[in-house]
Order: sequence, then C-alpha cells, then structure tokens
Amino acid sequence: MRISHAAGGSSAWRDWTAGTRVVVRRRLSAEEARRSGKRSTDVIGLVVTSDTSGVTLRRDPARPSAPGAGTEVRIEAEEIEATRVLPPRPERRPPRRSD
Repeated sequence: MRISHAAGGSSAWRDWTAGTRVVVRRRLSAEEARRSGKRSTDVIGLVVTSDTSGVTLRRDPARPSAPGAGTEVRIEAEEIEATRVLPPRPERRPPRRSD
C-alpha cells in the first residue's frame, strides 16, 4: 500500500472525494503529546470534506460500538504527517455453525 507523506508539499489528500476511506497520521499538539507520551496518532475514517486547509473525517473504528464511532474530526493541513487511502471495510460474515 502506498503512503503519502505530507512533508515536502504532498497534496494528494486535498483531492480526496467524500466517502473515501482513509487513514491520516496527525501530529499531536504539544499538550496532547505531553499527556499521551506520543508524537502522533492515526485517524481512520471516511472523508467528509477536504480542502487546502485540511480534511474532515467521520471516524470508522474497527468496532462500530467503540467510543467516538461516527464522530467527525477536523485535521488541519499543518497537522498531517502521512496519509493512505484504504479499501472499503469488508462486510462482516456471520459466525460459522458447527454441525
């Protein structure tokens, strides 16, 4: 899979269309980094809007019941470190029955 790094002026994320499933690596603010002990975090979601100032995603967690599922998050251009387009989420299959 191809990862686009935002550093160096990459603008691929600016061309994303609504509904595209993506992951964005977001640089944390100094306060967020201090609290979490991490420098960045990944946000997986469906594109709501993208423009020159950033991208808005609707969170798409692995479990639909996870906290924050379906909420929208705005990621400003200067916070974007890396991006990748993801394939659509696979459909869940019912558990196999053992006869």
